[in-house]
Amino acid sequence: MPELSGPRSGSEVPLELLRTPPPKERADAARNRAAVLEAAARLFAEHGVEAVSLDAVAAAAGVGKGTLFRRFGDKAGLAVALLDNRESVLQEAILYGPAPLGPDAAPAERLTAFTDAYLDFLLPHLALVRVSETASPGARYRIGAYRFWHRHVAILLASAPDPDVAAHTFLAAMAAEHVAAVLPEVGEQRLRAGLHQLAAALA
Repeated sequence: MPELSGPRSGSEVPLELLRTPPPKERADAARNRAAVLEAAARLFAEHGVEAVSLDAVAAAAGVGKGTLFRRFGDKAGLAVALLDNRESVLQEAILYGPAPLGPDAAPAERLTAFTDAYLDFLLPHLALVRVSETASPGARYRIGAYRFWHRHVAILLASAPDPDVAAHTFLAAMAAEHVAAVLPEVGEQRLRAGLHQLAAALA
């Protein structure tokens, strides 16, 4: 899930081209990558994302710390890699799956379906997404997956005066930092209902 240069017009790139192809790598590099991701997923699940150091992940994976840093950079890069497969499943459903999440449904229906599907992805992985989105100022908007979500929502909001701005506004309400802050207060049911209302208002 590579980083792009920053927010751009949602109409510039076809949605299919914003998906990230699987990395091409040597067999030993692929084994190291799999070992690191498996160790990180286990340690994060056991101890929480914030409590786990990269040193601990490297040790559990049986690789050198330098190998981990060269491949993933930091904890945010590791979080991005862990999320990639899960995001790809959602992207596949948006592009080719059954309606209303997939094609052949009205834009308003698809936006509501996307809202629920994205929350179904986000809430179980909230700590990981939060790390990936807040590693540096504006990190969220440079992540390749965000460009996909933004393009998809902008397409669904094509009738808005400015679909790109409307899409950014809608997605801001599902930023991991925001959701993590308000979820204990409002709960999941109210959060979903509020986002459904926002989707209906924008669409």
